Amino acid sequence: MTLPRPARDIAAAVTATVAAAAARDATALLATAARLAALNPEQVGLVLGAVTRSLLEDLHPDGLRGDDVRAVVERCVLGAAAWYPDVDPDVVVDLLSDVLDVPRPFRKPEPAEVAVHGPLLVADLLAAGGRRLDGYLAAAFAEIARGELVEPP
Repeated sequence: MTLPRPARDIAAAVTATVAAAAARDATALLATAARLAALNPEQVGLVLGAVTRSLLEDLHPDGLRGDDVRAVVERCVLGAAAWYPDVDPDVVVDLLSDVLDVPRPFRKPEPAEVAVHGPLLVADLLAAGGRRLDGYLAAAFAEIARGELVEPP
């Protein structure tokens, strides 16, 4: 599938930011996250959400329980805190809540927070499952495109 320019920009920025998180490189994470945060926040959120949701489904084929969610949050936050001390557990929980469609009484994370913490979460889930981003990213764009085709105008 050939992506339009805005989608290609998001794919490149997500790929770079997830790679920085996987490499545990705080300087690169912040630089690439700034580029990601400058893109359309709704579209970035859709892409990161779709990738995260697919990873969670693959890693938990029998469903996600409360203990599973807690383990994901703890692993992601504790793993990132070792090299990125500004990781915010509340933002990780908020992102997971959005992906799982669980209402939270808190504020919606800012685009800059999503641009850092979304890729941290994706990198953690990829590492936990020994998976690669490219297939999940392609599937996310395909899912979003299908959704746009079936939504009424």
